[in-house]
Amino acid sequence: MAISLSKGQKIDLTKTNPGLTKILVGLGWDTNKYDGGKDFDLDASVFCLNAQGKANSESDFIFYNNPKNSNGSVAHAGDNRTGAGDGDDEKIAVDLAAVPAETDKIAFCITIYEGHERSQNFGQVSNAFVRIVDEQSGTELIRYDLGEDFSIETAVIVGELYRHSGEWKFSAVGSGFQDGLAGLARNYGLATN
Repeated sequence: MAISLSKGQKIDLTKTNPGLTKILVGLGWDTNKYDGGKDFDLDASVFCLNAQGKANSESDFIFYNNPKNSNGSVAHAGDNRTGAGDGDDEKIAVDLAAVPAETDKIAFCITIYEGHERSQNFGQVSNAFVRIVDEQSGTELIRYDLGEDFSIETAVIVGELYRHSGEWKFSAVGSGFQDGLAGLARNYGLATN
């Protein structure tokens, strides 16, 4: 049975699951009834970060247009433009054993594509979650449901995998940004246009 986390909680991933090397990180969401006339397009993105919490290069930013990090150990499965249906809307595969040594943390984020331009925010999104699944067995190990109401944010850091004493842990973050993907990129040390 999956362990359900609350905002701010941290949990061992590899220590409590010996032999775990390949995981799937599923992110999902629904949009509330919305009459703005524009479609909602939420996107999962991933930042591979060094010990200072910064991305070393653009290749450490994984999303639908850059689906893999430099060695392929973090891979985005593709863009879901509608979020329709139950279950994971977007997935990221992570080979924990192959993640480069200089990657100390992997941050998983959800952003609203053109959120400001379309007058959309996470106050119009419900049932957002992140879950970690053992790729081999298909067993859900960890789940974090974002119950918080982000009324003006257009980007959310949902959770982070991080190294601690040779093991991988997961932290339920739930931190919002008002300036979307550009704000996240700046936060992680990448220049934005």
